[in-house]
Amino acid sequence: MTTQKRVLAVIMGGGRGTRLHPLTLERCKPAVPLAGKYRLVDIPISNCLNSDINRMFLLTQFQTASLHRHVQNTYHFDPFGGGFVDILSAEQTEKTSDWYQGTADAVRRNLVHFRSFPHDIVLILSGDQLYRMDFRKIVKQHIDHGADVTIAAIPFPVSKVEGLGLMQVNDDLSIVRFVEKPKDPALIRGLALSPKLEATLTPMAEKRCLASMGIYVFNRAVLAESLDNTMTDFGREIIPGLLGKKKLFVHMFEGYWEDIGTVRAFFDANLALAQPLPPFNFFDSRAPIYTQDRYLPASKLNHCDINHVVIGDGSILTDSSLKHCVLGIRSYIGEGSVLEDTIVMGSDYYETPEQLAANEAKGRPHLGVGRGCRVKGAIIDKNTRIGDGCNLNAEGKADGVYANGAVIVRDGVLVVPKNAILAPGTVV
Repeated sequence: MTTQKRVLAVIMGGGRGTRLHPLTLERCKPAVPLAGKYRLVDIPISNCLNSDINRMFLLTQFQTASLHRHVQNTYHFDPFGGGFVDILSAEQTEKTSDWYQGTADAVRRNLVHFRSFPHDIVLILSGDQLYRMDFRKIVKQHIDHGADVTIAAIPFPVSKVEGLGLMQVNDDLSIVRFVEKPKDPALIRGLALSPKLEATLTPMAEKRCLASMGIYVFNRAVLAESLDNTMTDFGREIIPGLLGKKKLFVHMFEGYWEDIGTVRAFFDANLALAQPLPPFNFFDSRAPIYTQDRYLPASKLNHCDINHVVIGDGSILTDSSLKHCVLGIRSYIGEGSVLEDTIVMGSDYYETPEQLAANEAKGRPHLGVGRGCRVKGAIIDKNTRIGDGCNLNAEGKADGVYANGAVIVRDGVLVVPKNAILAPGTVV
């Protein structure tokens, strides 16, 4: 059987996303906009498509409307290829009436849906990570090693592994031990890769450990057997529980990988894309990242000073200055505004002349950033209205709520939530 016929992919749609709040105030984590025109869920789906895997189940639960809309509008397959992205939301059944209790619980409840499709391997992915991986390599290794479970892992320097789930492996890549977020330096050094495995990686002065990426390859029967219990989480319960009982191997991945788990991680990963040589390359035509084709006009820039900026389609910038920024689709930046280290997610629609006149009569600002604004170190979420003359700066601000709740500082990043309205002259 080919990879396409052999493998089913299961993409976890994420929990409440509390660490990404307020970006997850009205959407789940995989639906958060990324890099001007994408959504986080486009990453695992594109990786699957580029790996000849075209049968995907997306398991969703919280704030799913925008995610469902995006997937349904984006991923269309011809009827002869057998491909699909099937959305499976948490549902009440005769056996259960509550929400998914964790990643393993979500997969367990949907095994009945997977059985309708021929497969013998299940690839389990996160919906909120930024990376590019050819899954054919991990599937091939899984088959070649006769593994029951294969876990993708990334080598991290021992000085930077705090807060990560680590694995100790033999030279044949079989897994010996799991340690969840160790803090003891001596323990961490004991988990370091052997000289033989280090020699297979790009040279580095510091020793490295293997951190789980939350990407799993299961044999179909092993997955069903491992879920025949009440355990709720793969990383904390299912995988450690299989150690010594099944053949567990690790697949070492060298490349850029970022778990978009916090506002700061999201902010840094996005702004890094504006660098001349970004760590994640959206311009790699060999493995493109797909997203919705919106048929927007080209962006229009009038007398602007632009320095290291990503600009989404259909944006309008006038007499403004931008340095190290990422602008989403339909972004609007008014005259005389200055933005630095800022993400503007743009808008879902353009205002008609009638709407503009009605909003002006009510004193509501234009969609986007108004005239004469100063913004630094911020995330301006979708469909926001920043009035003229606003001054928003995250420097020196403690995490908390500002401007009567219209602005939130989280992880040192100033966030204007989706659909928020800032009155002209607001200063934070």
